[in-house]
Amino acid sequence: MGIIITEFIIYCLIILGIGYIYSKQSKTQNDFLLGGKKLPGWALAFSERATGESAWLLLGFTGFVFASGLSGVWVAVGIALGIIFAWLFLAKKFMEETDKYNALTLPDYLAKRFGQKAKLIRWLAGTLIAGFLMFYVGAQMAGAGKMFLITFDLPPTVGIVIATVIIILIAFGGGFISVVWTDMIQSVMMVITLVVLPILALFYINANDLSISQSLQTAGSSFDSWFGGLTGFSLGVLFFSNFAWFFGFLGGQPQLSARFMALKNEKEVRQGTIVAIVWTILAYGGAFMIGITAIAMYQQGSFADVETILPTMILQLTPNWIAGLLLAGILAAIITTANSQLLVVTGSVSEDIIHKALGFKLTEKQLLWLSRFSVLVFGIIGMVIALVSDSLLYLVVSWAWAGVGCTLSPAILMTFFWKKYSSAGVIATILAGLISTIVWISTPLEEMMTSRFTTFFIAAIFGILFSYLMPDEKEETDAAQNVS
Repeated sequence: MGIIITEFIIYCLIILGIGYIYSKQSKTQNDFLLGGKKLPGWALAFSERATGESAWLLLGFTGFVFASGLSGVWVAVGIALGIIFAWLFLAKKFMEETDKYNALTLPDYLAKRFGQKAKLIRWLAGTLIAGFLMFYVGAQMAGAGKMFLITFDLPPTVGIVIATVIIILIAFGGGFISVVWTDMIQSVMMVITLVVLPILALFYINANDLSISQSLQTAGSSFDSWFGGLTGFSLGVLFFSNFAWFFGFLGGQPQLSARFMALKNEKEVRQGTIVAIVWTILAYGGAFMIGITAIAMYQQGSFADVETILPTMILQLTPNWIAGLLLAGILAAIITTANSQLLVVTGSVSEDIIHKALGFKLTEKQLLWLSRFSVLVFGIIGMVIALVSDSLLYLVVSWAWAGVGCTLSPAILMTFFWKKYSSAGVIATILAGLISTIVWISTPLEEMMTSRFTTFFIAAIFGILFSYLMPDEKEETDAAQNVS
């Protein structure tokens, strides 16, 4: 245990040191929120993947597969396809649009693109992002508590506080630049953990004469079925519930889109695309196999919390010096995602609401310190949410994914690819997505069909409807010219 603690301390000091070194490069608000578009594509890709996968992948998804069996693969398929689609078809567009409108955040881009209702768009998009992502940040910190409980037998409260301090220190100092470079190292740590552990588990299963196929059959009636043993409508519900993560990746997650916005040229886009796709295949394949091998190693019901399976397997299958490195991969997942989400919330409040919507005239230095102060405030709020919430990582992240990603994704897609999309359509998209998500997750409707699916299409439908009903003035002028 002493070796594990030592490695954890060294690891934390290294990433804090990297964060401090790169903090000196953040001299403007542009540097703090987008890195001044100076970062290489491969580093941004590593950062985007580490940010996108969080403790949810290592703790939540592995536990989900353990509790559901082979049908859990459709979550991985939906997410992988969403990631690949985003890098192939949206990354370059984000880069070009960011340069064209000189935007620093996702709400900033939408507001500048649809200037007629810019202030209202900033308020709505900024509030939506800050509201939902604060719970996402809290979920990461709660994941830290679980990890410290399993690893060091520390109270979850202690783990949450330790993780919060590290997260705030990295984001406070250097903003986006520090976060990306620490993300890069932590992204490598994550994928090593996800690739190495299932290999060790397979060796363990073979050495102890266990059978994955037999374990799947005895774990439950649906565990050995790729479709959960369901047919007809029930199968459709299962498929869309798991696959629906796809829709949140279509440009609407601001912590991920920021990496696309920070790209500087097409060469960096191609470079980042290759890195991101390879990382995704390795990481999700590994995480799925961890959940499947765990079914062979442990009985159903043997865990009070299935989201502690991965650290439990690490401690059982590896010597302490390796365990410390692999467990650091979980901490890496937590820190990377929480850092990035904290920066997104900070940007939405300091840049979009205080600076632009409220119209406070601030110097670059004042903006920089406003952003840093926001990091501190919202980091503490996230910690409080983690301390008072008993919600599971999988559920909390799922709700935030619907509320933000599946609301803003149709807005981004229509902005990029539909010329008739109007400022009224943007507002309708955001309001419809926000309201439908809250209604859906607060009622039995969520059990019938996931909000990750319904939010996307409800938001898109309202956006299309109001774009036709209330076109922007330019659209009205063009229509009049065509008639004449």
